[in-house]
This record gives sequence, C-alpha cells and structure tokens, in this order.
Amino acid sequence: MESGAVYHATTEPEAPRRRPFGCTLRHLWGWRLVAKVVQAIFSFVAVLCEEIVDDCITCGGLYFFEFISCSAFLLSLLILCVYCTNLYESLGKDKVQKL
Repeated sequence: MESGAVYHATTEPEAPRRRPFGCTLRHLWGWRLVAKVVQAIFSFVAVLCEEIVDDCITCGGLYFFEFISCSAFLLSLLILCVYCTNLYESLGKDKVQKL
C-alpha cells in the first residue's frame, strides 16, 4: 500500500462560512436598507428629544408622542434584526410577511 493511498480528497462539500451573529444583507438591501436605518435613527432622535422636556402644561400629547416614537424605534430595530440576520430563514418568508 502506498503511503498516500489512504488520503484522498473528500467527497463532501465544504460547509459555507457563517458570519458573526448570522448577519446578512440578502433580504434587505439597496434603498430599503437605507430607509430602515434612517427610520431607526430618526425615531431614536425623537425619543431623545422627548426625554429632554422637563415641564409641560398638558402632557397628554407628549406622552402620546413618547409612545409613538418609542414604538417606532423598537419596531424598526425588530425589522432590521429579522431581515438582516438568519432569523428570516428560520421563521420563513410567509411568517415574516404576516408579521
């Protein structure tokens, strides 16, 4: 038996490398990615601006604005996390569209 006869190239394909945290831009790219990032930034700035207000006479509108801006920030982060990670494949396209 030859010394190299035992060692042959494997027939299994090499597994693709995984990125850290499963980050991918396959499902959200181009102007949609830019729009979601800008939306997250603006909603975060809105939350910060709302927190600066110390005193208000009628605070109902301010509380409503706080709720809307915080909700928009959290939902835009959720959308970015779903579309830019492997969570999109694990949930499935149908479930993501329902969400």
